Amino acid sequence: MSGAVHAVSGAPERPVSLNVGRTPLVVLAAAMLGTAVLSLCIGAVEVAPGQVAAVFASTLGVELPWSFTDREALVVLQIRAPRVLLGILVGGGLAVSGALMQGLFRNPLADPGLVGASSGAALAALTVLVYGGGLVAVLPHAFGGILLSVAAFAGATIAVLVVYRFATRSGVTSVITMLLAGIAVNALSAAGVGLLVFASTDQQLRDFTFWSLGSLGGVTWGRLGAGAVLLGAGVFAAPLLARPLNALLLGEQQARHLGVPVQRTKRAVVLFATLTAGSAVALTGIIGFVGLVAPHLIRLSIGPDHRILLPASVLLGATLLLAADLVARTAASPAELPIGIVTAFVGAPFFLWLLSRDPAVRRES
Repeated sequence: MSGAVHAVSGAPERPVSLNVGRTPLVVLAAAMLGTAVLSLCIGAVEVAPGQVAAVFASTLGVELPWSFTDREALVVLQIRAPRVLLGILVGGGLAVSGALMQGLFRNPLADPGLVGASSGAALAALTVLVYGGGLVAVLPHAFGGILLSVAAFAGATIAVLVVYRFATRSGVTSVITMLLAGIAVNALSAAGVGLLVFASTDQQLRDFTFWSLGSLGGVTWGRLGAGAVLLGAGVFAAPLLARPLNALLLGEQQARHLGVPVQRTKRAVVLFATLTAGSAVALTGIIGFVGLVAPHLIRLSIGPDHRILLPASVLLGATLLLAADLVARTAASPAELPIGIVTAFVGAPFFLWLLSRDPAVRRES
């Protein structure tokens, strides 16, 4: 595929380059690894990079010339390492799900929340917080502890499936109908959340408020396990859709002429975007702007070729979320800010700045 790719609005986007190379991916991977190392080192307990390396090497039976205490080993291995891995998975998952939805809608302002993922998760989570007390009491302790996460994932999945079902007729999915159905499901979920807020106690409302602002805190290796499998599956499978999404940028009719199975591609995009976004929300609560800003910034920087856009979005999304978590942990130490506050405070002005510099926006105005 060559030549200029056009957006839905008719404003020409940057041509899809076949020769971008892997340099952007190498740079972004280095940035992600550097941010991960900083996250492992910085906090209430300062740990030097050499000590971090020595801690991880000791788990493999290798001794390095840096000494560390049991406390430092505990902080690195049991508190910060699962948190960093969660940040990488969730940031990458949110970013790649945003990139997938933007490719499906051919609109750089799309994200999974557009089709009800976030609002469905919020409604299910608040339902559990308000009415799930009795259920938690009769469930095994291990399952009761993750009931909120399971409910959030189920709520996100059900909301998107409802939207997809309304948008599909005779085996054909209308992107426009999906958008309109998403608006309706978001409104219905918001009404349900309003009713539950009215019925909730002060403590339940406080718990829901903090959950809805997002956090990477409190994660353990056990809790990370199942969510990591789902997130990892979505993140690593998404690049398989790069070529079909490139063809869809030309329009559905043109994509069919190029031999792209359009309906199957739509179904796969919705599946992977829901899998990653739903898993992310289930593990951390609602974290905004990462899925919107990361792929949009990559698109402005290196173009809309999804073969580079999707993996680059994963790396940039992971880096942004790790950096936001580092700020959330240290800005008000020893207290911890909800990470959603940091991403909104930084992401919203930055996104406005990006829009002001976007040539397509200036041409339309």
